[in-house]
Amino acid sequence: MSKHIAIVEDNKEIRELVAQNLFKFNFIVHKFSFGSEFLRYLEQKLYPDLIILDIMLPDWDGFELLKYLKNDPKLKEIPVIMLTARTEEADKVLGLEMGADDYITKPFSPRELVARVKSVLRRYEKTTSEIITYGDELVIDLESNQAYLRGQTLQLTATEFKILSLLVSRPGKVFSREEILSHLWGHDKDTLERTVDAHISNLRKKLGRTRSIHQKCKGAWV
Repeated sequence: MSKHIAIVEDNKEIRELVAQNLFKFNFIVHKFSFGSEFLRYLEQKLYPDLIILDIMLPDWDGFELLKYLKNDPKLKEIPVIMLTARTEEADKVLGLEMGADDYITKPFSPRELVARVKSVLRRYEKTTSEIITYGDELVIDLESNQAYLRGQTLQLTATEFKILSLLVSRPGKVFSREEILSHLWGHDKDTLERTVDAHISNLRKKLGRTRSIHQKCKGAWV
């Protein structure tokens, strides 16, 4: 089944370039020039499989629109790729920290953009089992993106949930920072290793005495 991709980009040439290249690979493309236009589309309960989001829109700041999407229970699980001319590392880190799945800077290779779209969509494919249990203490519900520790809901960010799901998905495996970064963001990960440490530190605090899980991330949980 073809995937639906929403492109929220005010530059017509870039919007058409992205759309044409996605169309070549049988994606169904929906194009928007304004953030408000895109939100009206979502209000019709027409949810895309992935969003390509420009940061500098005429009516919305892309970061604010990303925040809006990630705070809405109906929309927060839609993967987002940020597309922007802003190349500063701080902007890239901010976007990823706020829940973006990838960050592409202009100018860009259309072939690489399509490859990244495919990569992000693969990471969001549901596994055969929607429930992961770790011992008798930790339960992860992949369908609802909720984790429960000793029967109590863990208040996790989207990135923390992704890391925790990865760690418990392979019993006995020790994950490196590089593997976690690749799972989370795929590309442009070389400068972001310290962000993994921050998320791991937060997870350690939230998991408390569940020390057996702490040992699974070699080099990051020390």
